[in-house]
Amino acid sequence: MAFGLRTKSFGFIEGEAQFVDAFQLWNKIDGSDQWEKGTYYALCAAYTLVSFIALVQLVRIQMRVPEYGWTTQKVFHLMNIVVNGVRAVLFGLYKNVFAIRPKALEQVIMELPGLLFFSTYTLLVLFWAEIYHQARSEPAQKLRPAYFIINGFIYLIQICLWIYMSASKTATGLEAAKLFLSVISFFAALGFLVYGGRLFFLLRRFPIESRGRQKKLYEVGAVTSICCTCFLIRCAMLAFSAFDSDSDLDVLDHAILNLVYYLMVEIAPSALVLFILRKLPPRRVSDQYHPIR
Repeated sequence: MAFGLRTKSFGFIEGEAQFVDAFQLWNKIDGSDQWEKGTYYALCAAYTLVSFIALVQLVRIQMRVPEYGWTTQKVFHLMNIVVNGVRAVLFGLYKNVFAIRPKALEQVIMELPGLLFFSTYTLLVLFWAEIYHQARSEPAQKLRPAYFIINGFIYLIQICLWIYMSASKTATGLEAAKLFLSVISFFAALGFLVYGGRLFFLLRRFPIESRGRQKKLYEVGAVTSICCTCFLIRCAMLAFSAFDSDSDLDVLDHAILNLVYYLMVEIAPSALVLFILRKLPPRRVSDQYHPIR
């Protein structure tokens, strides 16, 4: 019995020691200038690659259907180019960006791509919502204006929060801005869950021999899962960092945390979604492929 107690005690101490060692290693890496430089340049390279992939896909679509204007698919890829390109520039010039004063201006520069990312991927929700309602012979004319109104309202609130941050000398404005981004990330995840789920189950009711049914099921299911997960992670991380200074994102001395965060919530999801949606549109336009007005 005594031997068993000693073994359990030793195991607990050993596990605790391993945790402490891992924590110390994390702090050592996070505080290294060499690791800091490598991490932010790696983020810059990753965003550049995703932006380039989106550009190639946009060019391929334009060459395939040059007779049509700015379709939803083209706008989605263009916005991916912009979001990932801006992120690449910010992380490529990370020392200058994180040295910007006042702090509120730095937050504006770092948070704006996050808002653009939200607009980019909720465009997919809009596209699926239109397909879903059209397939059920329901009116879908109000969905597009609603998308622009909601996004405009979100940008207006965020601008007000930025102004409050610049005027306030406390951390309240920064916490409020993070919590607001956390809330809109939650609703983005909810949008994917609602309309991605609805479209997925609608496709499942199609006859098995329907052309492209299985491919569309995989496409909608995979993109819904990826986007819902990445927005939920963003929601949780932003809410957590709003109240814990040790988990601050977009700060110079948290390079590894930034690497993990941006890989999970932007780089990996964007790369996976671009890969899944790599199929080119048919040469003859279909009812589901129409320009944005």
